[in-house]
Amino acid sequence: MRGKKLFACCAALLCCVAALCTAAALHAQDYPARVMKIVVPFPAGGTPDVMPRILAQWLSRKWGQSVIVENHTGAGGNIGAEVVAKSEPDGYTLLASPPPPLVINQNLYPHLEFDPLQFVPIVVMARVPNALVVNPDKIAANNIKKIIAYAQANPGKVTDATQGNGTTSQLTSEMFQMTAHVKLQNVPYRGSAPALNDLVAGSVDCMFDNLGVSLQLVKAGKLKLLAVASPERMASLPDVPAIAQSLPGFESVTWYAVVAPPHTPAAVVDKVNAGMNEALRDAEVQKRLAELSAEVVGGTPQQTATYLRQEAERWKNVITAVHVTLD
Repeated sequence: MRGKKLFACCAALLCCVAALCTAAALHAQDYPARVMKIVVPFPAGGTPDVMPRILAQWLSRKWGQSVIVENHTGAGGNIGAEVVAKSEPDGYTLLASPPPPLVINQNLYPHLEFDPLQFVPIVVMARVPNALVVNPDKIAANNIKKIIAYAQANPGKVTDATQGNGTTSQLTSEMFQMTAHVKLQNVPYRGSAPALNDLVAGSVDCMFDNLGVSLQLVKAGKLKLLAVASPERMASLPDVPAIAQSLPGFESVTWYAVVAPPHTPAAVVDKVNAGMNEALRDAEVQKRLAELSAEVVGGTPQQTATYLRQEAERWKNVITAVHVTLD
């Protein structure tokens, strides 16, 4: 009798699982049936905001449903990330973000109202290399080896603007100082714009910034680009060396990923992933991303998950090694 009851319970459980799987599959077939919202945890106008808007426009046309972008800013991206983490896992609220709230902030903030590791990875849209730019009137060096030599001869005298404590800009600088055995004077700002304004004005000497913002200032002759932090030279900038050519293994790129709330069904995740990969193969989308100095990535949710784990480990090691804090 006990065996029959156990069999009946197992059969009922399997029926429930099958019903849930069927419901998820049917949901994915109809998805999206209403407006989809992509939350960006940073202000409008910058690369983190512009990039998902490009894909949202393409997906709106493909699916015949509005895909909108909403900005929920503050706390290094944590506020917007929390909004998504606590949303219904139905695929109608997604997060598009650069690294901080996904792989960095958990190692900086003593308490978060969400667990970045519980997000469901969908895709990395693209990545923009960070690069070392300098004020040409303040820094005479024309390559990485020369600025390293200058910084070693003048410890703490080279002023280095960052987007703020805990940002990829600061962490890239800390990684550079650790790897090159130099000491720069960190000058934190609230974002790229004010930092670049002071760099152009000559109030600070150098900055590690993503090329999506600073390349136009380089082209205008207001800043000098010494090297990029991609693993190799960029195809679009073949004459600009990679920092890794002088400091092997050095890599720092700002990527932009899309993730879903915890427990979002795999069928829905796969459908969004397929749509975004299709968008990333579109020639017009690629052209618009290239204008942001962005390299298209794409790939499967599994590849995205692996990449995010690797990036989390990379920045955790930097934060731990140099004792980075938000103070």
